Formats: sequence, C-alpha cells, structure tokens
Amino acid sequence: MNTSASTTTTTSERRGRGGRERALAAAARLFATQGIGATGMEQVAEAAPVSKRTLYAHFRTKNDLVIAHLRELVRSGATLEAALTRADVAPRERIRRLFDQPAADTVLVRGCPFIDAAAEFPDPESAVHSYAREQKLRMVQLIAAVVTELGCREPLPLAEQLATLADGAASRAMVLNEADYGRHAWAAAEVLLDRALPGGREQG
Repeated sequence: MNTSASTTTTTSERRGRGGRERALAAAARLFATQGIGATGMEQVAEAAPVSKRTLYAHFRTKNDLVIAHLRELVRSGATLEAALTRADVAPRERIRRLFDQPAADTVLVRGCPFIDAAAEFPDPESAVHSYAREQKLRMVQLIAAVVTELGCREPLPLAEQLATLADGAASRAMVLNEADYGRHAWAAAEVLLDRALPGGREQG
C-alpha cells in the first residue's frame, strides 16, 4: 500500500469537499472570538482548512464572506428571529426570550452579531452595514407582529422600545461577560408590556 499517496488523497478530499461550509464555520468562530476586523482571509482559510484559492472561489471579498456569515446565522436559527417566530410558544414568552443569552460554546458572552458587523463596517452605504440594518428593521417588524397578537393597538412604538432594550442588553452582556444580564432589560420590558397591553400579565 502506498501510504504517501493515500495520505495525499485524503488531504485533498478533506480540503476539497464542503469547503464553503467549513469556511463559514471557521469564520463564525474567528469573528466571535477576535472580531471581524481582526480576522484575515488567510486565517479563515487556515482554520477551515481550505486553500486560499477555494476560499476566494466561494467568497470574492471579505465583505462577501461577512454577509454570507450573517445570512448563515439567520438561516441556522441562531438569531433572535428564531425566538420570535416560534408558533408553538406563547406570544409573551417569545418576547421574554429576546432577553435570553444564546448558549455559547465558549466562556465568552457574545453580543448581537448584526450590531457588531455594523460597527466594524461603519459606512451606512456598505453592503455589510446595509444587511445588518435590514435585519435590525426586520426584528422590529417581527416584534410588532408578536405584540399585535397580544392585543397591542400601537405595535410599532412598543416594538422599537423592546428592540432597543434587547439590543442594549446584548451589548452590555458582552461587555460585562455576564450571560444573564438580560434579566434587567426584561424587568423593564415587562413594565412596557403591562402598560401597553390590555390585561397586562394575563396576556399570552
């Protein structure tokens, strides 16, 4: 048996198959631990592992990689959208889950990936910033739909307030590395809900 040839073939297959998925997984880990700006394409290729040629075949630029990463977060259900669209969960409980810190695979507490991306691409006309803004606006619409289920007559102002609380809690949780920091924002959110909804705590 030609061990060298076998090893070469195995390595080639490992690097050639599923390259896009491995690159996205590596980018997610690196972006979360060291930030988007500090992560280079070469680092992603090495961590995946894929060749730089393969990486650039899937993502022509780093901007393309970042947007693909954010889209994958949405697709995978790893964002707050998943909590808001659970038809099997009562509406008020869906709102409460906005303030839960998602389970992390490290000791680090992560903030909102869309806010992080927008901060690292501050030009509002950039593709990454625009996509992040699109997702934050979508979040407000989803919250508005949930509070409408609860009987709110003016859902958009309440949705903006709740989104602001959720975003602020996520950012402070990250800065303080305190996974359950959202409990403070939820306490404030309950006051807003009780004032805005008929029946308050009895709803949902």
